[in-house]
Amino acid sequence: MQDKCTYEFATIRMVPRVERGEFFNVGAILYCKRKKYLGMKYHIDQKKFDAFSNEIDIETLTNYLEAWQFICSGTPHGGAIGKLELPSRFRWLIASRSTIIQSSEVHLGLCDDPQKALEDLFEKFVL
Repeated sequence: MQDKCTYEFATIRMVPRVERGEFFNVGAILYCKRKKYLGMKYHIDQKKFDAFSNEIDIETLTNYLEAWQFICSGTPHGGAIGKLELPSRFRWLIASRSTIIQSSEVHLGLCDDPQKALEDLFEKFVL
């Protein structure tokens, strides 16, 4: 148990019409302070996307998710937010917002390997 570290995670949701409150999960994001890890993974299910929205094109959604990925990984394409420290980037990404991309509430877990934990969460909540 000593090798395990705590992590925080949230699911990433596609909310085509915020006023209706309907969503489906398109990704997961995980932050582990001890391992200095921040990662996210996403996948857009075309059938779900088509069933939920005809007002948003998939390219727009993909662009939003790629921007989140840039911020998460801290690349120059992440802009000013992408230059922040890992905890600040995570907090910014999971902050409450009313856009087509939102996150769930934050949950906690224990893991040996944050990348593996992210893969498991992604499989469980998105695929």
